[in-house]
Amino acid sequence: MSSAEPQPEEEQWIARAVRGDDAALASLLRAHYGMLYKYMLKVTMNKAMAEDLVQDTMLRAIERIGTFQRRSKFSTWLVSIATRRYLDEMRKEKRSRKWQSEEQALRGLRFQAAARRQEWPHALDALGGLSYEMRVPILLKYVYGYAYEEIAAWMEIPVGTVKSRLHNGLGRLRKELKDDEEA
Repeated sequence: MSSAEPQPEEEQWIARAVRGDDAALASLLRAHYGMLYKYMLKVTMNKAMAEDLVQDTMLRAIERIGTFQRRSKFSTWLVSIATRRYLDEMRKEKRSRKWQSEEQALRGLRFQAAARRQEWPHALDALGGLSYEMRVPILLKYVYGYAYEEIAAWMEIPVGTVKSRLHNGLGRLRKELKDDEEA
């Protein structure tokens, strides 16, 4: 994902937004909202939490647009903010959050998919069964194409830990999906 070049219009929006143009910043955020929401929905497996984190990410982007240095794409910058926000939330809630609330949120997503007559892939169930420590690196690496180093920086863990979580998480996903096929 980090290899694609921004469109010329996006480059103009970025330049204007960094200089304080609110309309350009609004255009940038609108253009990236859908991508960011879909990413956070996959990461959190919780619609309400995804919405809250996207809104929080957008607010932080508004507050910090002047610090955006164009070392990465704007979308990458937003994903990094959102990922850090999610990890911060998970660290805060880890002590008080229980498995039951995650399972209820996952059931809610399944129900919404059924109500819309959309298929709920077994892969999403399997992904939802992983801890966030494994789910986030898998999504960032294999769905969004980020490098190990970027993931490690966002999660504040060593690159080796990212690779280990990817290996272990993929192993669990394969086992879960294989068990589903045999059942």
